[in-house]
Order: sequence, then structure tokens, then C-alpha cells
Amino acid sequence: MMTTLRARFLAGAALAMALSGAAVAPANAAEPFRCAPGELYAMNVMVSGVEYWFPVYEMFKQAGKQMGCETIYTGTPDYDVTKQIASFDQILARQPKGILVHPMNSDPFIEPINRAIEQGTAIVTFAADSPNSNRTAFITSNNDLEGRGAADAVAEAMGGKGEYGVLENPGQDNHDRRVAAFIKRMEEKWPDMKLVARAASNQDPNKAYQAVLSMAQANPNLGALFMPEANSALGAAQASVELGGKIKVMTADVNAKILDMIKAGQVFGSVNPNQGMQGYMGFMALYLAAHPDLIDPMNDAKSAGKNPMVIPFIDNGYAVVTASNADDFYWDKYLKRRGTKGIDE
Repeated sequence: MMTTLRARFLAGAALAMALSGAAVAPANAAEPFRCAPGELYAMNVMVSGVEYWFPVYEMFKQAGKQMGCETIYTGTPDYDVTKQIASFDQILARQPKGILVHPMNSDPFIEPINRAIEQGTAIVTFAADSPNSNRTAFITSNNDLEGRGAADAVAEAMGGKGEYGVLENPGQDNHDRRVAAFIKRMEEKWPDMKLVARAASNQDPNKAYQAVLSMAQANPNLGALFMPEANSALGAAQASVELGGKIKVMTADVNAKILDMIKAGQVFGSVNPNQGMQGYMGFMALYLAAHPDLIDPMNDAKSAGKNPMVIPFIDNGYAVVTASNADDFYWDKYLKRRGTKGIDE
């Protein structure tokens, strides 16, 4: 499947060049989609131990290997934008050809991203964006569609009527979008679903646990919860179980614990981005951003001195994970099937 996608991607790039009639001369014209020896591409994230990132890097790494490039997984284990920027600067010091970055917060990353590009390092964002920076592409699942899909799943399971709450992480762009879309969908399509409580859990299971207990005490008829990431779901599910299991916990993203809890009925479900596509297509976009000589569109990019590789948005798609399909999303089973060591190689 990925070989086919790569072939289509490369064929499309070749067709675009042929149709343009461009007299461009790539650095390696005989084999343009191959890296020079030592050509390095990095992926950079916050909370680097979160399982969500691993399939993204798995396919980022695969695309790199297929094109003879070196790749590295970097980031900070902390939920701290200052520390993530520090880790970004550390890998930037190695002068990589490109960095695929998940900016924890959009505005603090404007200067680091722009500085990297001025240095000659291409930047593509994924899962969360820094839209006011000069990054050349952004790949993500459609957070609005994810929020709406989560709302529909919860409302349908509740018969279209009931009370719900949300846990959120204010300031993280993709999470904010998921929550806003969830609430808007409920208001527009499910008017008998009432939002009665919301709290900031900031990806902390303990904060989520305490928040849900407080929500349930103030709202005895609370029937569902939505949170835009999996860490908060761990605490929310624990609280729900202690409260008798009557609250349907709907989250986004999966890991082994969440999948086990979905199968056990402790978590209702999750919307999960197609992480591998984020990594694979993210790498391809990054490679083209780092090799603008491969692209000669009919516009003013060359005369204006701009990088012709600009893709405002690539949608990698998502899946709704329930007890019926949870077995397909375990990371360890995925690695065993692929025969790799994940982020450790």
C-alpha cells in the first residue's frame, strides 16, 4: 500500500514537471528522489514518550529508507513548549536537511521555524500547526471531522439525548479544534445533548480523574465525556469506573492502555488519526520542501525567491476505534508484523 502511495506521489511530481516544460536540473538528475550521503531528516515532538508518535515515525523512517536518507526521532519528554524548542534547536545545530515538527503551541514556534528555514533547513508541521510561520506544508487529520465523528458516535450511543462534559488542553491548536468541533456538532445535530461541564486537564490523568469526579458530583445525570487526547482518558475512565461505569468516555488517539480499556468497556471509543500516513506523506512533503529545484510551477516563486513547495493542508484521514476493531491498533502487534524496532532504530 505504501509503495503504491509513494509511486503515485512520485509519478505526480514527475508529471507536474513534464507538463510544466521546466528546464530544471535536480542535484541528482539521474535519480532525483534519492538522498545524498549523510542527508539527515528529523522528527521533533513534545511528550516524546507518548505512543501516538511512534507509528508516525515508523512511516517517516520507512519513507527515508526507501529514498536512502537518514532519519532521527527527537523531542522532549515534557509537556513544555520551552523544552521542546530547546530540543528543536539541538537537532537544528546538526544542520538537518529538514525537520517534521509537531509544535506544541503555534506562536512560540514561529521564530524557531523561520530561523531554521533561513538556515537552510526545510520545515513541515504535522498534527498541530504554526500557521503564521514560514513552514512549507502542514499534514494532519481533519480535527473538525474528528470532533464531529466523535460527537456522532457518542450521541447515537445515547439515543440522541443526555448530558455531557469535556476535558481540554487550552492552547494546543489541534486539541482546541477537536473540542470546538465536538461541541458545535452536538449543538447543530443533537440539540438534546447538553453540555453541562468542562475543565482543563492538560493531558494529566490525575487532573482528569479529579475533574470528572467533580463534574459528576455537580451533574448527577452526566452521561458522557469527550477529551481530545488519550492521557486524560486514562484518568477519566478510572473515575467513570468508580462512579459505576455510567459515563461514556470518548477520546482521541489510542495506546495499548486505551485499547485494553475500550475492549473491557471502560472507555467507549476513540477517534484515531492515521498516524502512519502523517509520517510517510510528511516525509515526502519535507523532502520536496528541501529540494525546491524539483518543482517549477507556473507562478512567481522563482522570481520572488520563494520556495515553490507550499501545501497548506494534507489530510491523512482518521478511524473510529471501538471494541469491534481495537485489535488492529496495537503498537506491539504492528511492530511484530513489520519486523522493526520502532523509534529505537
